[in-house]
Amino acid sequence: MKLVRHKNTAIEAITPARPVFTDTGKIPWTPWVIDGTFFKLLRVNDLTGGFSMLLKVDPDNESPVHGHLGAVEAFVIEGEFGYDDDRGAIGAYAYEPAGARHEPTSPGGTVMFAVVHGPLIGYDEAGNVAGVIDGAAMWELAKAGHAHMHLET
Repeated sequence: MKLVRHKNTAIEAITPARPVFTDTGKIPWTPWVIDGTFFKLLRVNDLTGGFSMLLKVDPDNESPVHGHLGAVEAFVIEGEFGYDDDRGAIGAYAYEPAGARHEPTSPGGTVMFAVVHGPLIGYDEAGNVAGVIDGAAMWELAKAGHAHMHLET
């Protein structure tokens, strides 16, 4: 199938009612739930509890074991991260399925774009659920960091 541009067709393009682009440079980095991590919330999915964000991780940051109730997709913009020998550097795409439970590392730090399709689960040292991070929690964190105004348009 090839789409062809036609003038005067029965189907017309619809101009979005709100802006579709966000200047992420104007969104401040906000501290996230792990020391040495920061985020810029880009969108919240109220239906799934998921969210889209930019995530920045300081060098030599140690992430605790966490789980995914929904899949997570990530694209590495700076640095690298991964799990043991499975690593991704600048330009790498990662897909982590729902149900994943892991402990990522990023010795030199990283910045990535991530689409989180459902809540994240943090565990304490005994393996109990210590926290749930969903779109609503991300919204509250962004609001507390005065980094949510672009989401209200």
